[in-house]
Amino acid sequence: MANKRKVIITCAVTGAIHTPSMSPHLPVTPEEIAEAGIAAADAGASILHLHARDLDNGKPTQDPAVFERFLPRIKKATDAVINLTTGGSPHMTVEERMRPAMEFKPELASMNMGSMNFGLFPMLNRYEDLKHDWERAHLENSRDLVFKNTFADIEKAMTLGAENGTRFECECYDIGHLYNLRNLMDRGIISGKVFVQSVFGILGGIGPHPEDVMHMRRTANRLFGDDYEWSVLGAGGNQMRIAAQAAAIGGHVRVGLEDSLWLSPGKLAESNAAQVAKVREILEGLSFEIATPDEAREILQLKGGDQVGF
Repeated sequence: MANKRKVIITCAVTGAIHTPSMSPHLPVTPEEIAEAGIAAADAGASILHLHARDLDNGKPTQDPAVFERFLPRIKKATDAVINLTTGGSPHMTVEERMRPAMEFKPELASMNMGSMNFGLFPMLNRYEDLKHDWERAHLENSRDLVFKNTFADIEKAMTLGAENGTRFECECYDIGHLYNLRNLMDRGIISGKVFVQSVFGILGGIGPHPEDVMHMRRTANRLFGDDYEWSVLGAGGNQMRIAAQAAAIGGHVRVGLEDSLWLSPGKLAESNAAQVAKVREILEGLSFEIATPDEAREILQLKGGDQVGF
């Protein structure tokens, strides 16, 4: 019997899209983020994708001092690969967004592969009662927002990260982002096996239709051949369906409250761990094995948890 394929589960614990008023289960404080990350790792996530939030109002922040309040605790309690955001928030400069990755030298950091419209404003139709003034502005301002990730931005981030041995989760929200990544590979800005995270269902990027998933996979196969590992995330209610489809055609998966607040239609996820457990059940039902953190490190050619700066 052939060996079972190892599938990496990433859990994106809090992110910068959803606001505290949208769910009482969204981790906001460093303590909540640490507890959520540890529980997600215990449930089977081998990679934890981490953002931080302001201690007073839950607004996204890239202040390294806030990350420092949960990174050591997560590292001590788990063997999970830590993946720090360089996205932060679309309203931040690239220099601000890179601060945590530069200070803490993680094994992985995220990087969007192109500038794009990033529309969050439709969520205003679903959430009327918002606790903090910044939440409504955060959503409304996305109507006139371009999330800036120029070639210069990407090259700067990847060059700085490479100096620390940090590899990148290359987030591709549309087909053109795959071509941008191929260009970066051809010019030697990024080398080795690349980790592509395809994002489906964000307004401004590729849609969540099954044909969109197949189009992304076919294009990536043509551009990268054997030189990449592919993971997917589906926004909102698309999360589990897209995970199942992608896993069936050779992909890894990402879940977490950054990407969806829901566990099933009409039912909020009470934790990140609940989403990890659900996608793990789907994967194991498809006869896949869940990759351990060390297996994820081997698959993605990472430097190891003993070489980070926290």
